[in-house]
Amino acid sequence: MSDAVAWPAAPPLLSLPIMDQAWLDAVFLHWRIPVATAAQFMPPGTEPDVYDGDAWVGLIGFRMVGAGIGSGMPIPYFGSFSEINVRLYSRDSEGTRGVVFLTLDASRLAVVLVARAAGIPYVWSRCAPVPEPGLAGYTVQRFRGGATSSFAVRPQRSVIATDPLTINLTARFGLHSELAGRTLFIPNTHAPWPLHPAAVEYLDDGLVSAAGIEVAGPPESVLYSPGVQTQFGKPRVIRRG
Repeated sequence: MSDAVAWPAAPPLLSLPIMDQAWLDAVFLHWRIPVATAAQFMPPGTEPDVYDGDAWVGLIGFRMVGAGIGSGMPIPYFGSFSEINVRLYSRDSEGTRGVVFLTLDASRLAVVLVARAAGIPYVWSRCAPVPEPGLAGYTVQRFRGGATSSFAVRPQRSVIATDPLTINLTARFGLHSELAGRTLFIPNTHAPWPLHPAAVEYLDDGLVSAAGIEVAGPPESVLYSPGVQTQFGKPRVIRRG
């Protein structure tokens, strides 16, 4: 493993939190992809954030718990569900690094409809954590289109992952999206992810290819985290160049 890298300090929110939530039992799977492939999905004013000469695509699953408006006001039932997303990594014209979501599968239809109205590409699916002891992972069955995913990893909980690739892929404090002809950056802040390397126990995924990206072979980076508490701030408009 490469030399350890310090986790960067999360930038403070420039507004009161507009949303508060916990991301628990997170599994991160990442593959290299060509920069030109990732560039096709970047909102105007952003470009792929390249690491080690390549762009990266992630398949990430976690349990959303206690999501709510503002700070400390979770929404009963609708604020807790499993989410599995396919994402790329971006950098905008101001140098801000973020993520670009291609899809986000969730099991709460109301959440999906509200998020899609805000320009976030949620998909209504049957999502659940895998039940096997000692493993962390998720299963997905989309209600439309038929895409599925099933993956599980075995975390090395006694080892902390602090290598440069791990930090580059997970120290992301916001997302870029396009809405109504504008490119937005939605910031978030949280403590450092407690991250552990993990081994893939099984992986049968159709979500990455359904998003329009083909990967081959096992993921190069496999990580697990018990989770973090995070807050989102007010979106800001990004200059589109």
